[in-house]
Amino acid sequence: MPASSVSLHDDLLRAGYYPQLVSDVLDLALADEPVTAHLVHPETTFDAAEVRRHVTVLVLTPTRLLCAHVDDHPADSEHPSASASATTESVPLSELRSVAVTHVVGNPAEHRPGEPASELTLAIGWGAVSRIDLEPAGCADPSCEADHGLTGTLTPDDVVVRVSAAAEGAEHVRAAAQFARALSAASARAR
Repeated sequence: MPASSVSLHDDLLRAGYYPQLVSDVLDLALADEPVTAHLVHPETTFDAAEVRRHVTVLVLTPTRLLCAHVDDHPADSEHPSASASATTESVPLSELRSVAVTHVVGNPAEHRPGEPASELTLAIGWGAVSRIDLEPAGCADPSCEADHGLTGTLTPDDVVVRVSAAAEGAEHVRAAAQFARALSAASARAR
């Protein structure tokens, strides 16, 4: 097994969220293509009634970006036992439209080169999903009462991963930055 695949497997085990299931669905999606870089991002959310777990795994190969999402489905009156759903999507690198990385840095005046961000958000777009934010449109006339319709922005929203040093640790933020660097470079070469 190549070192990059061993590292991915180790990160899946460390995440602890159905690692065998995630590994199986990734193996099918990889179709024997080698892993160039990866990011495993487990998330746990709490509400009044239950704990829900989710993992997003991003895998870069020489030709594609693979996105895997695995979610819990607790037992309920219609489904007497808990289950999980695992979805993978394969995107050719040539189809990537954007790789946006937002860095959050505390005390920016004291930032030193090479210091990791305290938080990093990686947004990857290829045009499959977009988010639209609308608001009422207006005009410059303060006494105008006409309906000017709506205005808004359309934002690519295929995959967004937010990593925080406070929640996941500084090493996970560094890993997300390394993955973002590898993905940015690969998407530039694919054009």
